[in-house]
Amino acid sequence: MSTWEATGVGSHPGEDHLEAIRVVFGEVPGLPYLPELPARGVGADMVGRTAALLVDLPVEVQPSGWRLADRPGRDHQRAVDHLRRDLDGLEEIGHDYTGPLKLQVCGPWTLAGSIELKFGDKMLSDAGAVRDLTASLAQGVAEHCAEVRRRLPGVTEIVLQLDEPGLPGVLAGTVPTASGFGRLAAVEEWRVEESLRSFEDPVVHCCAPGVPYALLRRAGVRAVSVDAALLRRRDEEELGELFEAGTALFMGVVPGRDTRLAGPGVVAKPAVELWRRLGFEPDRLAAQVVLTPACGLAGASPAYARAALAACRKAAQVLRDDPREG
Repeated sequence: MSTWEATGVGSHPGEDHLEAIRVVFGEVPGLPYLPELPARGVGADMVGRTAALLVDLPVEVQPSGWRLADRPGRDHQRAVDHLRRDLDGLEEIGHDYTGPLKLQVCGPWTLAGSIELKFGDKMLSDAGAVRDLTASLAQGVAEHCAEVRRRLPGVTEIVLQLDEPGLPGVLAGTVPTASGFGRLAAVEEWRVEESLRSFEDPVVHCCAPGVPYALLRRAGVRAVSVDAALLRRRDEEELGELFEAGTALFMGVVPGRDTRLAGPGVVAKPAVELWRRLGFEPDRLAAQVVLTPACGLAGASPAYARAALAACRKAAQVLRDDPREG
């Protein structure tokens, strides 16, 4: 894991997928990823893009958002086409790449809180529907990973990231009903744990407050991806247990939108200081902490997106060289 150093969360600005892939492979060569470009519209957004992977659960866009459909239609096809074009670009630019590759999909709980049943509330309101959704997603993701391996035979491992910004709300019972007038019931932690085990060794990304670290550790995820600005002192005991279990932390240390970027030592500082407070051996820091932007880069300029990834990579060098000097 120590060679990963730095990576991105997933989304990029603009509509030029080839350029976004070039930037990723150029700036974070330790753990490049397939970037997502939501500015392309319907089907390129997080939910639509992931829905394109679902097996036997076609979706369509309604005024209220994504909804299950009787059969695949234009919206579903548009999402499939975006993904196929991205994979073609990945194959073109990464054809001789050797090493790990990260793929991002919307996790089952955020997806269930975003997609409506054909005649009713969100899928999250129906435990059976969530089970079906999780199984469909797990199968679709496995097929997606297999296709990427076929297209890029030099990939040594696929690092699967589940984007779960909605997970704290799912657990707290704050997800609004489809009408917006009520709230869906809180989901028991064991259900979430069980669902995450349907995916092979995932990284779980959550850029919302209230990340359930203990739950994710129990579920056996390989890494948790968070915005460093949202880390609280009261989280540190659970973070310590996470590190002791061998889990990695993807730490968001540069803003996702245009700003003036600090030098590598300042960017690395949140990771170095957290590690010091927890009292772990300095030489383990670079092996268990991967630096990233705070969240996706879709709201940034293309020039900033490139600079943000470069800043994470340079700061990761600080963790590796001598974290005590951070």
